[in-house]
Amino acid sequence: MADRATYQDFVLARSDLLLRTAYLLTRDWALAEDLLQESLAKAWFAWPGIDEPEAYVRRVLVTTYTSWWRRRWRRELPSADLPDTPTGDDAAGVGEREALWRAVGRLPAKQRAVVVLRFYEDLAVAEVARLMGCNPGTVKSQTAKALAKLRVDESIVKELHR
Repeated sequence: MADRATYQDFVLARSDLLLRTAYLLTRDWALAEDLLQESLAKAWFAWPGIDEPEAYVRRVLVTTYTSWWRRRWRRELPSADLPDTPTGDDAAGVGEREALWRAVGRLPAKQRAVVVLRFYEDLAVAEVARLMGCNPGTVKSQTAKALAKLRVDESIVKELHR
């Protein structure tokens, strides 16, 4: 059982990794920081009863993110100004990664969470199921649906065939 004295130690030790996960979910550093801060605040109130702090905070992170997605809290604002395109030898690789991330960003929240946790955080199906509060079969089916959508996403296909 974690006590409040260890909360600060936990935050100092794990915030960077948790922020990375939040960024992979939101694909926006400011939103990722907000998501992590809200998740850590929720964890603070439950802290004395938490047995596995990192697993608990990761689960809060994912569930908070999916609820934000449902509420369309993302606050994305369209812009007429497009960012500069990268130049150099690895410009094609950057373009492919950006196309992939844009496609991942278009996935429904649960599918995106599954992709981030399975392939970027390299978590096992059982761990992802535990974090998301669902059955392993749900994780597998959401993964399959997400990968199927990514395979046929035209923006990825076009970028790869440039």
